[in-house]
Amino acid sequence: MTVQQRATLEDVARLAGVSSKTVSRVFTHRDLVAPDTVDRVLAAAKRLRFRPNPLARNLRRGGPTNTIGFIMGELNNPFYYKLAAGIERELSANGFSLVVATTDDTAEGEERVADALLGQRLGALLLIPVADDQSYLEGERHLGTPVIAIDRPARNLVADSIVLENHRGVFDATTRLLERGHRRIGYICNPASVYTQAERLRGYRDALAAYGIDDSSRWERLADDLAVPADGFIADLLDQPDAPTAIITGNNRVTIGALRVLRDRRDDRTALIGFDDFDTADVLGVSVVTYDPIALGRAAATLAIERMQDPAGFTRQLEMPTWVVERGTGERPPEERNHA
Repeated sequence: MTVQQRATLEDVARLAGVSSKTVSRVFTHRDLVAPDTVDRVLAAAKRLRFRPNPLARNLRRGGPTNTIGFIMGELNNPFYYKLAAGIERELSANGFSLVVATTDDTAEGEERVADALLGQRLGALLLIPVADDQSYLEGERHLGTPVIAIDRPARNLVADSIVLENHRGVFDATTRLLERGHRRIGYICNPASVYTQAERLRGYRDALAAYGIDDSSRWERLADDLAVPADGFIADLLDQPDAPTAIITGNNRVTIGALRVLRDRRDDRTALIGFDDFDTADVLGVSVVTYDPIALGRAAATLAIERMQDPAGFTRQLEMPTWVVERGTGERPPEERNHA
């Protein structure tokens, strides 16, 4: 197959019998051009399959485009792709397009990916911060590109952010287990050092402290290596002499690991509540702390649009609600365990 050259603005001008400036004006300020001339130019453009390049046009002017960038973690994480779907819906409804890039949840990839996207003169940049420092974006922010941090606040950067009620979600889940009589409640998360997990761990500890349990360290398993499956931490926790009668998992990856361990042990006594819903959780009867990731994405997109319209406004941090969904695993009563 022979690939044809794309038609240029000059090709359209020749076919329509007008100047190149007139063609450009038709695609930028149509109201300033005579209607019959507009019709000729559009007919010529259609015949030649000409498409104007808004990116190039905006780059010549030194201004941003109507493209919004979103930097997220792994593509196979349901949270990320549902979040991206919410962002895209809101942007599309307001005349913006979305370009997505991934960091694989590695700090090294974040700045590299951000630099590549910002080279396209984005209207705004949305990102889920992974690195410990986002100050490399400060210069871009001063040039007028809004930066919106999602799920975790940016560090060393003045930026709007929108996060979940992480503390409240786990506080409520832990309190429900305590109200059912559980006193040995485990908490497992990986990674543990990110903002979201620090807030969830704080919610867990605060709920225990409200019931007079001030030291929960022996029931906590905290890791920061995504290459290490959570199954081993959970098995180790359940093997100790004063094993917990209930566990809370800090994200959907760890919840799935917990389900594997409980299944392999034929354990239907240990109560389980996981943070993050997942596709088969309702079928499996898994109680979760949940939220609406699509609504989170739409709210983040709205925040970006509002910041583009009001770049000098006060910085905002918004929280989206979380709530506990009871499906069975989290409602199991405590039972004493006999260890050999």
